[in-house]
This record gives sequence, C-alpha cells and structure tokens, in this order.
Amino acid sequence: MKFLKWSLICVLMTGMAKTGLAQERSSALPAVEPGQKPKLVVGIVVDQMRYDYLPRYWSKFGDEGFKRLIGQGYNFRNNHYNYFPTYTGPGHAAVYTGATPSVNGIVGNSWYDRSTDQDMYVVSDSTVKPVGTDRESGKMSPANLISSTVTDELKKMNEESKVVAVSIKDRGAVLPAGHIGDGAYWYEGHSGNFITSSWYRDELPDWVQQFNEEGLARELSKKSWETLIPIDQYRESNKDNTPYEGRFRNEERPVFPHDLDENRGESYSVVSSTPFGNTLVKEFAKRALDAGQLGSDGITDFLSVSFSSTDYVGHKFGPNSIELQDTYMRLDRDIADLLNYLDRKVGEGKYLLMLTSDHGAVDVPAELMDRKLPGGYFNSDAVLDLLDQYLVEQYGKAEWIEAYANQQIYLDRDLIRRRELSLREMQNDIAAFLLQFEAVASTNTASNFQYNDYVNDYQAMYQRGFLYDRSGDVYIQLKPGWLDTNSRKGTSHGSPYAYDTHVPLIFFGWGVPHGETSEKTFIPQIAPTISGMLDIEFPNGSSAQVLRFD
Repeated sequence: MKFLKWSLICVLMTGMAKTGLAQERSSALPAVEPGQKPKLVVGIVVDQMRYDYLPRYWSKFGDEGFKRLIGQGYNFRNNHYNYFPTYTGPGHAAVYTGATPSVNGIVGNSWYDRSTDQDMYVVSDSTVKPVGTDRESGKMSPANLISSTVTDELKKMNEESKVVAVSIKDRGAVLPAGHIGDGAYWYEGHSGNFITSSWYRDELPDWVQQFNEEGLARELSKKSWETLIPIDQYRESNKDNTPYEGRFRNEERPVFPHDLDENRGESYSVVSSTPFGNTLVKEFAKRALDAGQLGSDGITDFLSVSFSSTDYVGHKFGPNSIELQDTYMRLDRDIADLLNYLDRKVGEGKYLLMLTSDHGAVDVPAELMDRKLPGGYFNSDAVLDLLDQYLVEQYGKAEWIEAYANQQIYLDRDLIRRRELSLREMQNDIAAFLLQFEAVASTNTASNFQYNDYVNDYQAMYQRGFLYDRSGDVYIQLKPGWLDTNSRKGTSHGSPYAYDTHVPLIFFGWGVPHGETSEKTFIPQIAPTISGMLDIEFPNGSSAQVLRFD
C-alpha cells in the first residue's frame, strides 16, 4: 500500500515535471546554436501606429514590406502598452528599457520639474552642446532616463559593438541609443539637417555632413504630395475633404495634392508631416549602415530606426484620412527597400529585426460624435479655472496649483506644508471635485499610487506610469473617445484604452520562427527578449519577462 501510494506520488510529480518542462519550453526564446548571434539587430518603431492599420491597409501593401515581415516572421497580434501615459517618449523608453515609466523615469514627453519650477522636456539637457547646429534643438541627451537600455547592455558586453539610432524626433533617437550608444541623430527642420549633441560626439561624422550637404531633406520639402494610387481606390479611408482634418499653412482645404514648397515657409519642417519624412529617415539609416559598417563582422551591432512622420500625419489629418493611408502605403515601400538593403549588405537571415510602435491614437472625437459614437473634448483650461476657485474657497487665497501636464495636476507641496495642511486630504478633495465633469471617468492620487498596490484595472496602468518626484498629485482618467484639447481637427493619444495601447509587434530574421499568437503580450517584454537572444544582461530595470515564440 505504501509502495502504491509512493508510486502515485511519483507519477503525479513526473506529470507536474513534464508540465513544467512544457511551460518552460513554450516560454523559451527561439532555439539557436550556442554562441551564435546575429550580425545586426534592427529596432524599428513606427510612431502612432495602431495595430488595426495592418489588416485595414493589407490589400494595398506590396509583398516585400509588412507582408514579408508577417509572412516570414513572428506576429504578436495582441500586443499592448501596460501603463499610462501612452506618448512618444515613454513608448520609446519602454521598448528599449523593458521597464515602465515608474522604473525608467520617462513619465511623459515632458513633465513639471519641481526642483526648477519649470517644464522638463524628456531629453532636454542644458549641460550638453549642440552638434551640427547652434540651436537649442541640439541640447539633448538621455540623462533623464534612469534605467539602462538593451543597447546599453550590448555595449557593456562588448565595447566594439556599434549602436546607432536615427529619427525625425530627438526623443525617437536619443532614448533608443541609450546612455553609451555611438550615435543618435535627429532632424532639425530649420536647416534641413540631421544633428546630434556633445553627449555622443564633438562634431558630426563626415558621412553625416555629406548626407546633409546632398540636401535630400530640402529636395523632399519642395515636392508635391500626390496619392500613390488613384484617389478613388482609397476605400479604407474617408473621402478626401472632411471637417475632421487639419491642413497645411497656406491651404484652403485639406485635399490632395499638397504642394509642400508653397507651405514650407522659411524652414524644411514640412517634410516631417508627410510620408517623405519616413523616406528621409530610411535613406539616412542606409547611409549609417554603410558608413558605420554595421553588421559587417562577427560582433553584433544595433541600428535603431524610428519613423516619426506617421505621427505627424496622424495628428494633423486623423486615423481615417486618405493622407494617413497613403503614408502607410509609402512606408510599406520604404520598409521593403530597407529590408532588401539589409539582405544585400548584412545577409538575409543574418540580422534580427523587431518592429513595433510607441503608441496608438483615438479616432477624431468630432467624427465619433457625428457618427453617434462615444467621444468628446475635455476643456482642461476651464476645469482648472473652476478648480482654482474651489481651492481658494476651501483653503484660502493662494496659488495651490503649480502645473498641469499629462492629465495630472501638480500641487505646491511646499506651500501646503507651510500652511500645515494635509497633502493627502487635499489630493482626495481635488479628486472628488473633478468627478463632477462629464469627460472624467475616474480620478486618483499620488498618495494612493505611492502606498497602495493596484493589480489588474486601469489604475494599475496609471501606477506603472507614476514616479513620485516627476508625476502629478492628482490623475484624471478621461472616458473612452475623449481628448484633452480644444482642436476639432486631427487626433492625439495618451490614454489607457486599447486604441492607444494596442500596437504591432513583429520579430523577423535571425533565429525567429514563423508564426503568430493572439495571447496578450506587453511592450516591456521586448527588451529582455532581445537581450535573451543576444545572451547579454537584461536592462537593469527590466521585468525580465521574455516573449513566447510558440
């Protein structure tokens, strides 16, 4: 009897062991030979790309761009951001650190800095010098990023590994390059040049200077933006002229063709708000690949490419515009060209590529309302005026509110302390006051995020984006479909809802099996997954949860 009992226990334990092994295998990284590594890692972030753009525009894509990535790579179809706020800076930081803002410190594109009583831009750094320009646009660095990136860990493992990042936006280049990358280059619309800062080098490399002198940005800024195919074939989008679209400066209507030369003014910034901005970044990335000889030897290098023009077009024209669809159709061609170039220069199957996005976007609320769908606009200026009056009535005449940013209210904590008032009670009072407004779904406070533990609901997402010395005192969660803006044209982002959190994630190339999954995955899993595939340390703030390639 004892023997049978012990045998049964052994059988049960064996079954558990087998189950555990199966789970371990299902969560393991792609199988590769020990010691083998890709020659190059390419990280692509497409700014403001919702996942649904892939199926929506699928029939208009060619075979060598997005279809090749999905047809040969691994598609994570249910990939999300697991925190608020969903903006460009936090998105790029989360992708490359494998951490949420509560750990990596990037709580917004900007935030209120209590130590200086000023707004802090995410990559602003007054201690560095601009390189390639004499303007403030060159005073940028990753100093505000308080955890390491996968690119940092690659450089730590082998100093000979080269890390280069490029983007239209400074934050789209600086944050992926990390603290010890070899170069981060971003576009300055005033001059039409790519620039950097003294954090990385004292002068622009010759190849960057040559690229700038060739004047591609200035050439693209003078083009006429016409549709790639006959305009009546853009059936996946609204008609060309709708009241939900913004327009370029000298246009009477937001319709094709868009004459960029007539609308650029004295600078070359206009290219950023067109699909040609993505082409510019792609060509610069190819030049970086050549000049830096990335992926040319047995030491793994890293090239980060952030396509920002999709964001500018989305903000101006909205998710349902022909302009946005045309931008993605042209981006599809740019990605195809980049893939073919990588095949020739590095070798097909010898580079590992990851593509994702930094956030999504909401449909234009004015359009939602016209279609009798939930949505609206939150007038934060009017609400703050009423709140200010309320606080004066309740607590006495004073400037109780120091700032408002990222749907967060920053209180004067020093004043509250001097008046011997309870900060927590005032936070709770304000949170309750704000619930009366139609746009507000819920509110919460810094004290609750500091001392309570939220797990599964939206408040857990807000908590993952909270850092006491950089975040506000009271958080406002708007209802789905609502935006904090006075503009009825175009769209924006920055909510915890699926239209802002659900973004593509595709792995392709070296060591990646073909397949897909609908299991829910999260952006902070990307960096540790790449680290695991490269056999390097996880970024130091990472949750260390890798993706499953089932």
